Amino acid sequence: MTDHDTSYKFLFAHAEMVRDLLLGFMDSGWVRSLDLTSLEKVSDGYVSDDLRTRHNDALWRVRWKREWVYLYLMLEFQSKVDHYMPLRILTYTGLLYQDLLRSEALEETGRLPPVLPIVLYNGRRRWRAATDLSDLIQPVPDALKPYQARQKFMLLDLGIQAGEGALRERNLVAAVFAMETSVTEEDMLRASLCLVNWLEGAGQAHLQQGVLEWLRRRGPRLDSQVPWQEIHTLREAHSMLEDRVRVWKAQFRREGLAEGRQEGIRQGLKQGLEQGLSQGLEQGLEQGLEQGSTIEARNILLRQLRRRFGDLPAEIETRLNSASREQLEDWIDRVYEVETVAAVFE
Repeated sequence: MTDHDTSYKFLFAHAEMVRDLLLGFMDSGWVRSLDLTSLEKVSDGYVSDDLRTRHNDALWRVRWKREWVYLYLMLEFQSKVDHYMPLRILTYTGLLYQDLLRSEALEETGRLPPVLPIVLYNGRRRWRAATDLSDLIQPVPDALKPYQARQKFMLLDLGIQAGEGALRERNLVAAVFAMETSVTEEDMLRASLCLVNWLEGAGQAHLQQGVLEWLRRRGPRLDSQVPWQEIHTLREAHSMLEDRVRVWKAQFRREGLAEGRQEGIRQGLKQGLEQGLSQGLEQGLEQGLEQGSTIEARNILLRQLRRRFGDLPAEIETRLNSASREQLEDWIDRVYEVETVAAVFE
């Protein structure tokens, strides 16, 4: 089991996290009919008839409607795309049903409980594999279709789920997803502060510990320079991240200055020498160095904008090419003070 899997397993050992997952990421209205106060952790190990033990990552049950029917939530945490995940889910479901039969844990009706398999995925690539077992089975004649195995799972791709506005309502899972998938340093700090504010107070110690354990295991992916194992509170973790963000920004600015200065001097001297042939060497070098300082400022700003906001529209690069050095330097100072690329130029 990878650190990704175990880190999320610590989080979803808490009923509050499972509740927020259901309320925040399930679109169907049926979730409102669940008795979420009845969420109960179930043993997640099942022994098949050939004595092989298999484990899925988290298994819960919750009462549904007045009939007290159990709904089993099977959570599987993935950091890599598994093209045969529907088959794995089918196996887990079969082992669950066998165990319920063996332990005589069915309701009085003797019917098997419904199962909702959920796969949380946080790989770098988007999930393109099948989520339905039928997509893995070769085509068959219509007469044989009713006899083929059926299984589908619900996919939650963290890179898609943690989008704009995910933190507008108090939802612990949304904050964790936002920290994991943050594009900018400000996004990560905003999600971190939400966790600090939401989990401070009486009765939250067990959840704080779960989130801390997740950070200790996932933190090196956010910043390998932070001593995550030495952090004991969420507020301490947030303060540490704030310090690191200041270091990142200073480093980016220094790198941009160095790169921009070298490119600016090179282009400036080249243009100065070319102009010097027709205007006189001294005047040409003076103008070339002035142009070089403008090019330096433009290169610094381009580098900062791309680090902060990603790919830039063509019209922005056109605007930078026609701006004065003074205007460029003013925009440089604004890059890390605003939330959008458009706001830099307001």
